[in-house]
Amino acid sequence: MAEVTAKLIQQLREKTSAGMMDCKKALTETNGDIEAAADWLRQKGIVKAASKAGRVAASGLVTVVKCDNMGCVVELNAETDFVAKNDKFQKLVADVANKALELSGDFDATLNAVKDDIAATIATIGENMNLRRIAKVSGQHIFSYIHNALVPGMGQIGVAVAINGDSDKINEIGPKIAMHIAANKPEFMTIADVNPAAVEREKKVFIESGATAGKPENIVEKMVNGRIQKWYAESVLEEQPFVMDPSKSVKQVLDEAGGKLAGFAYFVLGEGIEKRNDNLADEVAKMLK
Repeated sequence: MAEVTAKLIQQLREKTSAGMMDCKKALTETNGDIEAAADWLRQKGIVKAASKAGRVAASGLVTVVKCDNMGCVVELNAETDFVAKNDKFQKLVADVANKALELSGDFDATLNAVKDDIAATIATIGENMNLRRIAKVSGQHIFSYIHNALVPGMGQIGVAVAINGDSDKINEIGPKIAMHIAANKPEFMTIADVNPAAVEREKKVFIESGATAGKPENIVEKMVNGRIQKWYAESVLEEQPFVMDPSKSVKQVLDEAGGKLAGFAYFVLGEGIEKRNDNLADEVAKMLK
């Protein structure tokens, strides 16, 4: 059996936000496999599916820039919320985003082009900063949305969505689709984009949760298929109930407007970054003794 180390427990805790004793038990039950342990916690009802960023606390700004048939979502991090309000930092974010657009969303090229500007701003403000990520979308029409905007065009959630089509209605529905993405945070654009392994994993989690225990095989099959369709409606943009009219899916709304999704991207500020708790390692180590 693999050793359940403090590092493994910390990783699982950061991934799921479950308690440390629950994380230790899950890892013990799954021979130290992080993914299997996360599934075990879900099966036991300890954490909800796809828990992603419950304990994230990074600062900075997310912005979206667009031109012609391309849009870029950019995240630039800083240490504190105070710096995000600084006009010098905001100018840096704008300059970096415009450079990203100029360089077609190429992260390495953008970082190389702006690293001196970032270093100069760090020296001026006295706080560490870094260009974390860039995403690009391309299509006939580009729409964007910024949630919790600190200043126009910069905030905590940035969305860019590309839609193809010639209908005038696309310009009306596009900004609403961008807002929908910010509210519902889809993982995939279409069912075809879903990895079959992810579907099989979702089936396994559902079955092993005990929901189908004692049911006839034909009923189990219907229950599993129903669960997968529900999962699609939660995770796939086209299949999600449209936030402004839940009686229709996003795909139905786009079809009615004569549009078709070409791509989307969104960043939630600080998602996946964990502010370090200086006592966490000691706490875990004591628990393992």
